[in-house]
This record gives sequence, C-alpha cells and structure tokens, in this order.
Amino acid sequence: MILYKKKSLWNINLNVIPFILILVMMSFVLPAQERDVFEPLPPGHIYLNGYLQNDIKNSLIHWNMGIVPYAAFVDIFRNGRTFFAEGEMWGKAVRSGCMFYRYTHNPELKKILHKTVADLLTTRRSNGSISASPVSKQPDGPGGDLWERTYVLLGLERYYTLVDKDPKVLKAMIDEADCTLRQIGPPPKINILDQGWSPNHIESSTILDPIMRLYKITGYKRYLDFAKYIVNQGGAKGYNLIKQAYNNVPTYKMGGTYPKAYEMMSLFDGLIEYYRVTGDQYIKQAVLNLFHNIQKEEITIIGNGGGDQPYHPDVYGEAWDNTHFEQSNPNIKRMMETCAGVTWTQFCAQILKLTGDPLAADYMEKYIYNGLIGAMKPDGTGFSYINLLDGIKTNIHGWGSNFRNLTITCCNLNGPMGLAYIPFVAVMNSPNGPVINLYNEGTATAKTKNGNSVKLDILTDYPRTGDIKIRVSPNQPEIFAIKLRIPAWSKTTILKVNGRSLKVKPGTYKTIERKWSTGDQIRLHLDLRCRLIHAPHGSNPSGYHFVALVRGPVVLARDQNIDSNYNKPVSIISKNGYVNVVPETPTLPGTRMQFRVPTTKGYIQVEDYASVNNWNGTHICSWLPTKNNE
Repeated sequence: MILYKKKSLWNINLNVIPFILILVMMSFVLPAQERDVFEPLPPGHIYLNGYLQNDIKNSLIHWNMGIVPYAAFVDIFRNGRTFFAEGEMWGKAVRSGCMFYRYTHNPELKKILHKTVADLLTTRRSNGSISASPVSKQPDGPGGDLWERTYVLLGLERYYTLVDKDPKVLKAMIDEADCTLRQIGPPPKINILDQGWSPNHIESSTILDPIMRLYKITGYKRYLDFAKYIVNQGGAKGYNLIKQAYNNVPTYKMGGTYPKAYEMMSLFDGLIEYYRVTGDQYIKQAVLNLFHNIQKEEITIIGNGGGDQPYHPDVYGEAWDNTHFEQSNPNIKRMMETCAGVTWTQFCAQILKLTGDPLAADYMEKYIYNGLIGAMKPDGTGFSYINLLDGIKTNIHGWGSNFRNLTITCCNLNGPMGLAYIPFVAVMNSPNGPVINLYNEGTATAKTKNGNSVKLDILTDYPRTGDIKIRVSPNQPEIFAIKLRIPAWSKTTILKVNGRSLKVKPGTYKTIERKWSTGDQIRLHLDLRCRLIHAPHGSNPSGYHFVALVRGPVVLARDQNIDSNYNKPVSIISKNGYVNVVPETPTLPGTRMQFRVPTTKGYIQVEDYASVNNWNGTHICSWLPTKNNE
C-alpha cells in the first residue's frame, strides 16, 4: 500500500498551514541548552552484527513488526480502558519501534508506524486530548490518565523526531499538552500530586519528560513554566524526591512506602532534560546522586534492581529494596522488573551523554549482556516481567492483559526499548572524536574534531573472547582522538596501536590522540578471567555463604536443564579471586557459552545467565551456595 504521495502546494490541508509556519519559526528560535559531553551518532551511522545483533533482529521482526496489536492499542483510546493505565501500551510499542527505525530505516517498519500514528490521531477528543477517559471524567487519576498521556506524547515525539516530521503529529502533541496544562497546575486547577493510582502518585509527574521534549521542539514558554511547576511539586505526594536525592536519602527509603524504581527513574530522565535547558546545578546534583546511589545500593550482578523482600513486599518486586545487598536473600520471590532494567539503561545513557562517566557505560553493559537479553524469550516474542537470580528465572505474570490470546505486559513493551538503545550508545561522538562504549562487532561512522568522517570497523567475537580489533579509516589523515572504554573489571588490559603498546587504567576512557590514517589498527585485549564474587550478606537468613562467577561482563550460572544438582553447595577452586573456567561445546541449542568450573569434588557446568532457558519451568542458580560457609 502506498502511504506517501507528492501533493501540489494547492492540495495542502489548510488546517496544517499554521503548524508549517511553526516549523519554519522553530528553525530560527532554539531553546538554550547545556551541552552534553557525548552525543549519539546520527541515524544510519552504525550497524551491529555478532553477539547482540540477533537479539535486536528477533525483537524487531517478531515483536515490533510481528505480533504487536497496534490497532487494539489504539482502540483503548477510542473505546476506553478496561483497567488502570492500559493506555500506556500504544506509546511504549511505538517508542521502541521508532528507535528501531532510527537504527534500521526499515521501510516496512515505517509503514507500520505511519499507519498506527494515523489511526491514533483519529481518536482525539473534543478538548484536543488523546485520552482513554471521556472529557467529562478528565483528568482521571485512578485510571492513570496522566501516565497514559506521558506515553502518548513520548510515542508521538519519537515518531515526529525519528520517523516523520508531520505537522499533524506536532499539532496533536501540542493539543495533548495544552489540554493537560488547562487541567493540571496551581489552584483552581488540579494538583499533579493528586493524580495517579499509586500511594504517592509518583507516576503522574513523569510527564515532565515529554513536556520538556516538546518545549525543546517548539520553544513555547508555557511548557517550560509547566515543567517548573512539576519540579517544584517534588515528584511524589508527601515526598520531595528531588530533595531526597540531593540529600542522598537511600533509594529504598525515597517516596515512603512506594519507591517504585521504574517511575522514579522516568521522573529523573525528565529532570535531566530540564537541567539541559535551565542549567540548574541543584537538579544536576540530585540526578547524579540518584545515579550513584542506585548503582551502589540497588544493582545486582545482572545489572538490574528492585525486589519484594525484605522492605517492600506489597510492590510486586518493582520497588527499590536495597537490592544490591539483598540479592542473595532466598526469601525474595519477585525482583528486577524488566521495565526497571530498561529504564535504568536509559538513565545510564542520559548520564553517559551528560557527563561522559564510563561507569554509566559499565552498568549498561552489565544489564545488556545479562538481565536484558536474559529476560527475552528466545524467539524475541516477549520479555519476562521479572527476573530471578535463583529459582525460575522468568515470569510473565504482572500488570497487563490479553489481546487476541496474546499476553501483553508493560515489560513485553519496554524490553525492546532496551535493545534499541544498544546501537544508540555503542559508539558515540565527543568534541575531539569518536567514543567506543560497547565492543559488540559492527561498523560505525563517526566524526573527527574537525567534523570529518571516520569509519570504525570493530572486529571481535566479544564477550566470548576479549580480543578486539578496530580498523580506523578516516576520510583523510588527521589528528583527532579516539576514546576507548576500559571496563572496571578488566584489570590486565592490553592495548596496542599499530603494534605499539599503550598503558591503560581500568574504569576509565583511554584517549588516543594522534594523526590517524586509513589502515591504522587498534588491538585491544580485555581481561576475561572468571572472577569469584562474594555475595553481600544483607539480611539473608539461610546461613549459607554465596558466591557468583562473572567472566568479563557476563554472569555464569548453573542450569537445571543440564545439571540436576544445580543448587547443591560446592567448593569452587580459585586463586587470588579468579577461577580457571574451561570453555565447552554447549549442551543445548541456543546456549551462547558453557564452561567447566573446577571444584574440590570435580567439575560442574555453567552457562551464561542470558542463555539459561527457564521458560519451561526449570530453575537457575546464579548465587552458588558454598560448603561449610567457605
């Protein structure tokens, strides 16, 4: 079906002419902005293959271009929701689809997105809103009206920014935002903290993010004023989350009884956009404090966080729960919501762009190679709602519904967004030249400090091995810098440029500034010795001591599918904190890596965490109990 055709000037719909004029004016008026340290490559400037590309491909083809019921999601706005926040589904599906389009420029995907956006615009209500609530019931707090509008705006903004700058889409975004501004605000309007379904209504303030994005598109002062109103309210009813973050309140104590991980980071994503425009250093410090506190207090060995025990048993494993310290607690039944992990990835990407801190890339890598692809169904047709480190790893049960016998949850919809972020951050630009953050095989075209193109061919089977070769091909010989992330876990990294050795420091970027010419080669060998990690004890009541095996960024685990003694105590043989694991041919199809691990009673088999397939109800053991509390 032909979705686009040329029109003469005289056939233009007169209703969109004012918005064409807006686009022209916006090209001359741009909001002030704090400059990021790193910038993503432009669309179409990177292509990945190797270890992660198949995951991206499976999700794109089998989910976003496959079974997602876009028309049914639009009908939620046409016919009304059947349960709270159901209207979030459309925006989440479209947002990840637009990010995949940014990466692939797939024409069939563009047709799918164009069709569903056009369908959504037919649901606009008389007051300009796209809402699952009739005008007479707006704003509908218990129904999740503002949260749904957040995702309508995010979906439309991603489409407008990444797929098609259609004036009708911009008009719909403006109308949606303006309707919200008429309804929410200082008295006599309704306070934003009185909207929402959760105890502290944290989810409603996340509309800050799309409002700031719309402000940066339009320059309309009313949107910045509304953003300031949201910020001044503090983000949660009865709790100023921004002040709590600034004062380094522990994450699991923020927001009272509902420190919901996913929504809290979504709010702080919006605060980063707010900081970029205002330059408010208080906001920046609050954001950075939250990032570091999440990293220290919440993130587990697979890169995600949140749980149900011991602090928040009623929040379904989706709240901050001091999870870094509690992760081996056998009383935990639900933990590490995929929505939280993906939003943590987005938050880390924001921190990486804002500050150039390699720690943010380290934590993205940890989640991508473990929690993210470990939550995806092998064929890409969905994601687990939560993940466990021990027990049945995957679990689809949580918020969601069935559409034509297809189970749709928030995590099914958010998981693909995590995958779409991989090419977004793998290679970036800095003012002095390209930055390589992730070492998946691929080709990228970046910019030198003078704005010229340089092609980078990354040749590797990482993380199976730590050997990485990078061919550098600038358009012309030129002095510029290439930054390489040296992971904090790589203690004995070897780096050579054209055979000449360079010193590096773990947990930093190595900046190589020189005159680069086509044919220059970087050889990097990362230290993939398997590390023996001792569990933080937390409030673990079992009496056992637990250890984990981590090889580079990849967690290794025992799998009941190949080992009936998967959870029995063992005494692992190690030296100076390292274990001599031996690669094996995988027992099961689809397993990426399998190793033999020496113990005092012989060898045990382990796989990479992501490959362990518990969709059949079998079990995993990531924290291995040791004999005699060794």
